[in-house]
Order: sequence, then structure tokens, then C-alpha cells
Amino acid sequence: MFDFEMLFMIGLKVLFALLMIGAVMTMAGYSVLAERKVSAWMQGRVGPNRTVLPLVGYVPFAGKFLKGMGMFQPLADGLKFLFKEEIIPGHVNKFYYNLAPIVALVPALTTMTVLPFGEFFADNGESFPLMLANLEVGILFILAVSSLGVYGIVLAGWSSNSKYPFLGGIRSSAQMISYELAMGLSLLPIFLWVSEPGTGAMGLSLVDIVDSQKQSPWLLLVQPLSALIFLIALFAETNRLPFDMPESETDLVGGFHTEYGGFKFGIFFVAEYAHIVVGSAIFTIVFLGGWHFMPWMSDPWPATWIGSLIGVGWFLAKTIFLIFFFIWIRWTLPRFRYDQVMNLGWTKLLPLALINLIFYVCLVTWLDQPPA
Repeated sequence: MFDFEMLFMIGLKVLFALLMIGAVMTMAGYSVLAERKVSAWMQGRVGPNRTVLPLVGYVPFAGKFLKGMGMFQPLADGLKFLFKEEIIPGHVNKFYYNLAPIVALVPALTTMTVLPFGEFFADNGESFPLMLANLEVGILFILAVSSLGVYGIVLAGWSSNSKYPFLGGIRSSAQMISYELAMGLSLLPIFLWVSEPGTGAMGLSLVDIVDSQKQSPWLLLVQPLSALIFLIALFAETNRLPFDMPESETDLVGGFHTEYGGFKFGIFFVAEYAHIVVGSAIFTIVFLGGWHFMPWMSDPWPATWIGSLIGVGWFLAKTIFLIFFFIWIRWTLPRFRYDQVMNLGWTKLLPLALINLIFYVCLVTWLDQPPA
């Protein structure tokens, strides 16, 4: 006998996972368009304002507007990469050369499964987090899986059998090790703060981290140094300017993806922006209150499905603002030298993260002392 209820629940999970993948990939694609638009605006240029797609003119009411804004440019770029000729150099290790783009993209799509992006209000008054898998150690899962993305870059650099890609892969691994330490240490005070004795909260659960900021100050205000260290490390982990050492085109041509073209290069491109989207969502969850409205304020929307939609929209608004911040920084700061990147990670961020951790250990210990 088939358990149709179980099959139905599995089908819902699969559908939900496909919707989340589609949402992240769509946001990654339109982040590329936003990058081009924002950079054009900052430099006094026009940016993409034409998309040559036959069906655009048939969109009711908004066809000309969307076409003029270049809103279908990500679709055109995707089709362009899909139909470009695939050229595989004869000197590469073909198995790892083909595997590298997949390894770079999969971690970003995997970590999103444990990201809560809203809450669902049931008719009986209960609420449930909107997420695919509610892990009690969700933040550790994210740190473990997201760091695997560097293997895609290292594989791409090594399998290309070329000097510049190899240097880009080595730079990426060194940069990841340097800033992963500071990132992990910046989150330890968050665990201590959220999992205070008597609250029943698990400091490693992303849902508990969000709930700890409901009608309370955001953790950005409580632990600003942790937020700053995490944000800088996030820039380095996603290889964004001024930390784009693995692909630094001024001295490495294209870095780890020099030998890539066509759809494989497109996968690397999408993977970078997918990591930015997921990283922005993580920062929103940990430091900006998630889907909750404002610090010290209760959510003004009703506890119904309408409130659920508004909460998801508010979460997306914060995430989109952080994506804009990533773009803004890229077109504002110049690229660091490699020695400057290493110096910042080891001699600045790591000591600051250790001092910050010791301070909050002492503070939480003092706060937990019973009164005399």
C-alpha cells in the first residue's frame, strides 16, 4: 500500500525546493542587471536599456517599458551563454575542468535550504518558519557547506593547467582560510547572546536567532563589531571587490576562469551572484532581524497569510538593499593588493574577532551571575 499522504508531503517539499532554487537563480540573474544599472548610474552612463527578444513587445501594457528598462536582459544573457560554442582547450584535465563550475554553484543552492525567509500564520494562531529544513545547527551547516564553494575555484584553476588560473585558485584557497577564521569567531558571540540560560533558545538555530530580535534590538545594534567583521569576511568569501584576488584581471587575465567560456563561464558568473544573494540573506537573518519589522517594534501586519506575504516582502527588501550595498562597494573602492588582503585578514580582523569574543564571554558571564 502506498502512503499517499507521505507522497503528497514529499511532492510539496520538492515543489518548494524548486521554487526556492528558481527564486535564488532569478535574484542572481537580476543582480547582474542591477550591477550593470547601478554601475552605469554611478559613472553617468546609460547602462543596458535594450533587450532584443521577439516576445517582449507582446507583454500586455508593460512590454515597451520592460524592454526599455532592459528587464529581459538576464534572459537574453542566459540564452546567449547557452548557445555559445563550447571550446575546451586540449591541455586541460577534462573531468575536473567540467566538474568545477558545478562544484562552485551547488553550495549556494544547498545552503538556501536552511534559510528561514518568513513565517506562516496558521488558523489556530500558531506560526511556522518558511524554510525547507529547520536544522537546530543551521548556522554551522551554512558555514560548513558554503566554504565548499572554494573547491570549485581551486579545481578550475588546477585543471586548467595554466599559470594564471592556477595562481587564482591558490589565492582563493588562501583567502578563504584567512577570512573563514574571522567569520566563525564573529558568530560565536551571537551564539552566546542568543542561547542565554533560561531562554530555551538554541544559539545555533537560525529561527531562534531571528526570534531573539523580535520586539528587541537587532543584533547589528547589540554586536556591531561582530556585524562589521562578518560583513568584511562575507565580501572576501564571495570574492567581491576589493577582495577579488582569484580573478584579478589586472594581473591574472581572468584568474581561475581564464580558460573557460560559453555556458561553463556563465555558471561561474551565476554562482558568484548566487553566493552574494545567499550571503545577503544570512546577514539579514543574523543581524537585521530577518522578516521582523524594526528594532523594539512589533510587526504591524496581521497574523494571517497576508501578514506572511508582507513579512517575506520585508525580508526580501532588506536582502535586496544588501545586494545593492555589495554593488555600491564594488564600484567605490579600488582593488586591494594581495599582501593587503592577507594583512587585513590575519593582523586586523582575526585579533579584533578574538577581542570581541573575549569581551562578550565576560559580558554574558557577568549578566548570568545571580544577584548577591
